[in-house]
Amino acid sequence: MNEHYVTLFNSLFLPQGLALHLSMERHAGAYTLWVLCMDDEVFEKLGCLDLPNVRLLQLSKLETDELICVKQQRTIAEYCWTLTPFSPRFVFDADSSVQRVTYLDADVWFRKNPRQIFREFEESGKQVLITDHAYAPEYDRSATSGQYCVQFMIFKRDGGEEVRRWWEARCLEWCYARAEDGKFGDQKYLDDWTEQFPEEVHVLIDKELMLAPWNATRFPHGRAVCWHFHELRILKGFSAVRYAVDCGSYPLPLVTRRHIYREYFIDLRRAINTITTFGWEVRAQRRWTLNDRFFGLLLGFWRQAWRVTIHWQQPL
Repeated sequence: MNEHYVTLFNSLFLPQGLALHLSMERHAGAYTLWVLCMDDEVFEKLGCLDLPNVRLLQLSKLETDELICVKQQRTIAEYCWTLTPFSPRFVFDADSSVQRVTYLDADVWFRKNPRQIFREFEESGKQVLITDHAYAPEYDRSATSGQYCVQFMIFKRDGGEEVRRWWEARCLEWCYARAEDGKFGDQKYLDDWTEQFPEEVHVLIDKELMLAPWNATRFPHGRAVCWHFHELRILKGFSAVRYAVDCGSYPLPLVTRRHIYREYFIDLRRAINTITTFGWEVRAQRRWTLNDRFFGLLLGFWRQAWRVTIHWQQPL
């Protein structure tokens, strides 16, 4: 079966999007990745790249008046979250043969074929699949960020529509990067789905298949099908270091740095090389802080050592 996936990102996050695609080419089997292009620049660039198994959705051609109205009131990140529940519908509308769509965050990366996740979902007999954050106890943010994570979600065309439409309506009403009245972005809305939609929603039982930095100390990395590189940002380097990567705020075990992050950096380097080969700019995804500059200087002098340890920053 050809699995259909949808992700969304703008031109700033093209490196992560290309790294996701590289991982899917290796591990996803028969698949189509639909990309909801959050700006026309990334639509044009992806069109030039003509990536295998990728189909493009141009947001500027799909936005309704209602979406354009809320867009003016939200940050870029908040608007991306607002569009998450819309993205499966855009795929269903674009191709009537598609029977189910899996939403992916653009900073997800495949390590193995996801057949085990789809097998569990099919055996559940449900219409929608969501995944638990499965926080390590010391990093539990479920009270503010939600028990479930918007990172890998499956929706069936017909059976999942009630859930998806409800979520779409809520995100139109309110979708902001703050905790307020039991809400947070597009994510806290999922907390009650198993009670509100018990016949439709299945929570992935095998929590070790979807891992992220917030549970790297709880589960061994070996069984992970996907890794979610939450908070990872590319920074512009200086001196001998062209680019650096901020790995985020969660402390990472050495084995995770070596076997997950170092492998992901290989795909990020390939993505950046592709972008620069076309003469396009790789823009910084956040600004340096004074702390970053200190470590950046260390990177400039100790590049080889830092490549091995993959500590605070990793040169690209």
